[in-house]
Amino acid sequence: MQHQMVYEMLREKLIVGQLEPGKGISLRGISDMLKVGIMPARDAIRRLSAENALEVQPNRRVCVPRLTPARFDELMQARLALEPLCGARALPFVDGPRLQRMIDLDAEMNSNYRTGDAATYMLSNYRFHFELYRAGGAGVLLLLLESLWVQFGPFMRTIYDVVDEAEIIDKHQMALDAIRRRDAEALKVAIQADILDGIYLLRRTIPWES
Repeated sequence: MQHQMVYEMLREKLIVGQLEPGKGISLRGISDMLKVGIMPARDAIRRLSAENALEVQPNRRVCVPRLTPARFDELMQARLALEPLCGARALPFVDGPRLQRMIDLDAEMNSNYRTGDAATYMLSNYRFHFELYRAGGAGVLLLLLESLWVQFGPFMRTIYDVVDEAEIIDKHQMALDAIRRRDAEALKVAIQADILDGIYLLRRTIPWES
């Protein structure tokens, strides 16, 4: 049980961008940061390395991978292919309580942005999306999406600092409106547009590695 908890805690830190690209990670550092033993920390690093969220270098140093243009394109193309599909598949299963949770998470995002709480903002964004996707069941597609989000989470943190400067329409509201209308095509368009906004902002902010 503790091994799973440590894995989820470290994974969340990656998703919300609390571990920067290129940052070295040690067993002792993870153990101290999460206040857990060495064995659960080692297991979490092993699992996240298998998901390509962490990188074990030849000298055994573990770090958060840096982002190359090629890797960025792969991750974003995968998101564009999978997320609209997952959203449309989940739509028939989104009931009133789930929709309300999404509305509350979107409001929480806006509130956290105004207060400068970047980590909670990023976590609310993740939960907003997966509140929808998980309505369709925990199948293969959902597992693939979880892996994608943990890989690019450290880079998404850079968007937080420039969102206010960009004149971007709130795609979450577009998605919520599509869900209310039970319009699968409109929901797919809203999700795709949200990802494209992220691509636009990331291209402006990421210090690219060759």
